[in-house]
Amino acid sequence: MYNNGFQIVQHPDYVAVLYERLHEHRIIPLDGRAHLPAAVSQWMGDSRGRWEGDTLVVEVANFGAQTTYKGSSQQLRLTERYTRTAEDTVVVETTLEDPTTWTRPWTVRVTGKRDPAYWQIFEYACHEANYSLSNMLSAARAQDAAAER
Repeated sequence: MYNNGFQIVQHPDYVAVLYERLHEHRIIPLDGRAHLPAAVSQWMGDSRGRWEGDTLVVEVANFGAQTTYKGSSQQLRLTERYTRTAEDTVVVETTLEDPTTWTRPWTVRVTGKRDPAYWQIFEYACHEANYSLSNMLSAARAQDAAAER
């Protein structure tokens, strides 16, 4: 897999998670506020966090209709648990729940390692060197056609 890097930025009032792929990010309030109304959906859902000891627990709801995962619906809810298990290691356990898609919740566990010599979030630019490629091709074809006349 590529573009798997993520960076966690911690503040007393929120946690931000920045993802390398597509430069997606989430700002997770820690102040106990309620989720947004169900009618307000967001691409990456609406995240609310709290601390349970040394573990950050994030509840995510209100995903947009286009944000599906493995056939999930807008009833998808995630519970993420971020636990630092060593100086340079964080374990992220995510439980996915959607009663319209799965018969029961299921959990995935990912271990992240901090390695500044390896991980750096670079610009995600899939268009690089291909920017306005269709215009360049159209112009080249027009020049070729003009040369044939």
